[in-house]
Parts: sequence; structure tokens; C-alpha cells
Amino acid sequence: MRRERARALLVGVGGLGCPAALALAHAGIGVLGLCDDDEVDRTNLHRQVLFSDADVGSPKLDAAARALRSFSSTSSAVTRGSPHVRLHRARLLPESAVGLVGEYDIVLEGSDNFATKFLVADACRIAGVPVVHASAVRWIGTALAVGAHGQPCYRCLFEDVPREDAPNCAEAGVVGPVVGVVAAAQVDLALAMIDGAPARVRVEGQLMTFDGKADVLRRRTIGRRHDCALCGLAPRIRRIEPEAYVDPACAG
Repeated sequence: MRRERARALLVGVGGLGCPAALALAHAGIGVLGLCDDDEVDRTNLHRQVLFSDADVGSPKLDAAARALRSFSSTSSAVTRGSPHVRLHRARLLPESAVGLVGEYDIVLEGSDNFATKFLVADACRIAGVPVVHASAVRWIGTALAVGAHGQPCYRCLFEDVPREDAPNCAEAGVVGPVVGVVAAAQVDLALAMIDGAPARVRVEGQLMTFDGKADVLRRRTIGRRHDCALCGLAPRIRRIEPEAYVDPACAG
């Protein structure tokens, strides 16, 4: 697929989504969708590189669109034209997830809660859209490439939304440079899928892990789990059931 014709959706415009959006814009992606319902917070500016002090309190999507237009107009690195930016001003919800991801050729998921991560994984599998998941907590970050039909998928690694207390980056913290490295890995995987990697190179199932303390980036390919509820031999998840995407940390 030609990059200028590619449509990429970013779910989450935070520490991961900001550098990923900038990298995709510089790579010449034709349509860049941004999905987020949050506002710019001063405490996050050190890692959300699209935003400045002047943006604090503004919707992230408005600030991100301004920044992307500014970077595109002033940087000689953008050689293929500025992307058309679509703004989806709401959190991804079960009732609209499959339809939304189906409008795009690839999804980059960098949300900050488990419920959204699993919702994106399931919606992309149902819609037949490839997705690259990314996450970062403290000094560790990961990026996982999943093909249009899964096999393997996000649930092959993480079976379901954790029902016990599991800290996210807001609670446990994250080192700013870690998200930059992980976002770069995420975009690298996404562009490989968009460009069409050589047959000898398997992008789907590639898991990249970055250890910021050790300064080590590892790449390996995971296998499909045959009893996976989403992409296994007898998948049990065939449609989106809203009650399955309740993050205990956000409940009550």
C-alpha cells in the first residue's frame, strides 16, 4: 500500500500517541485519525511531546491537530505532504468500536487502560484490520504487531481484562524517554505492515520489548495460542459484548 493512501487510526493521544502521530505524519501517511476524549494536563507534558504549556486544559485532539499542522508546514522532513487529520472526540466505546476501526487500514493502540486495549484488539479482529499495540509502565515498554486476522493476537499474550488490581502508567508512573522509544518501535512495525514487508520477514506476531534501565531493545516473534478466545481454533469472541470491557480500576 502506498503511504500517502494509507489511513491510520491512533487510539490514545498521550505519551505513546503523541510521538507516534508525529512520526506517522513525517512518514507521509495520507489520513491520520486521532481518538481521545481527554484534555492536556501539565503533569504529562514531559512525555506528551505534541503539547506545550499553552495547551494545558485544551482538548488533546485540538492541540494535537494544531501541532501536527505546525510541524508539517515548517519541517523539511515532511516530503510527501501533510496528512489529512480526522478527530474522533470520544473514548472508543463498545457500540462504535468495530465501525470506527473499520474505516482505517491500520490501528495503533496506545491507550492507558486495559479495557480499551482489549476492546481495540477484539474490534480489529472482528473488522479484519491490523493493529499495533503499545504500552509502557515505569522503565519497561512493549509493542506488538497483530495482522488483520490475528493469529497471534493480543489475547494470545494477555487473556483478558485483569480483574485484580493491575497498575497502569498513571498509577505506577512511566519514564518519559521510554514512551518515545516504544512509540518509535510501534510506528516501525506499523510502517512495515503498511509498506508490505518481504515474504521472508514476518511482521505479524513480532513483539518488541524495551528495558529502559538496561537500555536493551529485544525483538521476538510470538506464537498463536490455540485456545485463545479471540483467534484460537474455537474462538469464543465473535462480537463485542459491552460488559466484557469494564476495567476494574475505572469502575465504581
